[in-house]
Amino acid sequence: MADEFDPEKFEDKYAHYFPELQRAYKNAFNQMNERYDSELIHGIDQMVLNESEPMYEDGEFRVELPENPRERLQGVLVDDEKFEATLEEYVDRIETELYRTLGVDAPE
Repeated sequence: MADEFDPEKFEDKYAHYFPELQRAYKNAFNQMNERYDSELIHGIDQMVLNESEPMYEDGEFRVELPENPRERLQGVLVDDEKFEATLEEYVDRIETELYRTLGVDAPE
């Protein structure tokens, strides 16, 4: 784990925080995979989140999704409402894991 989180180093996150980013995404995946349909979670992971970008701005982590995330999910039968709700929770879990893994206090 990184000694202390440095927002400036996060601008080059893959050079400075790659193991922590992988761990945060993996932890979120494992949590979601335990609670939801694994086919849906694997699909979101492989077809949507693989193109996502973790960001740190104004003291907060957020996950920037690629354009048209619903259209990216191919071969998984799920209605739009369930997809959106699951994706939203998944992104929330990734953001929570980013705070935890990088040792940053989440804003209140």
